[in-house]
Amino acid sequence: MKIIRAKDYNDMSRKAANIISAQIIMKPHCVLGLATGSTPIGIYEQLVEWYKKGDLDFSEVTTLNLDEYKGIARENEQSYYFFMNEKLFSKVNINPKRTFLPDGMEPDSGKACADYNRIIEAAGGVDLQLLGLGHNGHIGFNEPGMAFEAQTHCVNLTESTMKANQRFFASADEVPKQAYTMGIKTIMQAKKILVVVSGEDKAAIVKEAFLGTITPKIQASVLQLHNDVTLVADEAALSLI
Repeated sequence: MKIIRAKDYNDMSRKAANIISAQIIMKPHCVLGLATGSTPIGIYEQLVEWYKKGDLDFSEVTTLNLDEYKGIARENEQSYYFFMNEKLFSKVNINPKRTFLPDGMEPDSGKACADYNRIIEAAGGVDLQLLGLGHNGHIGFNEPGMAFEAQTHCVNLTESTMKANQRFFASADEVPKQAYTMGIKTIMQAKKILVVVSGEDKAAIVKEAFLGTITPKIQASVLQLHNDVTLVADEAALSLI
């Protein structure tokens, strides 16, 4: 694992965006695995800025997002499709037909997951997977458990994850309790993995996930077994390493 230390959030965002832009430039038709949440926002802003300057071309890029809430329509402001469209897709020249997320409105979990697995397979897998890191070590919505789930699956979100998401919704009752997410096997099959972490509140889990025991209780710990992982984190997040 390669660890890149950044001064702060903005520096982390720029360094991570550099890695993604290099991937696009080296392979214009690459498949990017993308993440949502607050941490990647600065990365997407930087990529948009470089696109507007003429430095990046997204016309041949395919994107596969990690996850989507179950039961929330794409048009809902809290859906991950809406997030990606607002932060990146609508601001660059990416082909909307090449942007994929699990279908949150498919009530049949088995069908939704099988459909997304087929989409990932048809894309030829992921060249570069962007990941954030949850306070409990989750990646995507792969929550602490007894096993590493293989492929796309439906998860019951933990209380801590729902509490973290509550700030985005008008009330606690509106916070989704389930989500569709890429599995650990799918994530681990990505050719390269880029993990971004910011903030002192993540320092303990960074140390545990990347220097501790590999266990399904900390899903991100499995990344220690991947042969091409880059962790870009600010000084606060790396303060215990």
